Order: sequence, then structure tokens, then C-alpha cells
Amino acid sequence: MTDRLDEYGHGDSPAAWTAVLIMLLAFAVGTVAFFFHQAWLVWISAGVLVLGLLVGVIMAKAGYGVKGPKFVPKSHD
Repeated sequence: MTDRLDEYGHGDSPAAWTAVLIMLLAFAVGTVAFFFHQAWLVWISAGVLVLGLLVGVIMAKAGYGVKGPKFVPKSHD
């Protein structure tokens, strides 16, 4: 049987989940804004998308990434 910690390399961490959630919301709002021809909101959503990436990187550096000291993997049994 392989070591269970080898399975936690696919972004299953608080940093990854937070980044993806922020970026998903930004993309959804930007898509709706594009549909309704709200260029200003599309650009704000693009900025929030980049902000989501930065939040994920900062959280990973702060120890909430997959191999960070503050990350506690949950059992998948």
C-alpha cells in the first residue's frame, strides 16, 4: 500500500480551495457582465481573478498549501 500523503498533491488544500473559489466567482461575474455589456465590471472581475491567484500563492507561502506546516490532510477512508 502506498503512503497516503502521496495522494495530497492535487491542490486539496485551503490555499487551493480559496484561490479557486475566488477565481470561479470572478469568472462567473465577469461572464454575466460581458453578456450584459458592462465593460467596467468585466475589467473588475479580471482584476479579482488575478487577486484570487495572488491570494492562493500568499496562503501557500503562509503554510496553507499542500506541503505547508499548517495544512492537515483529512483521511479519505
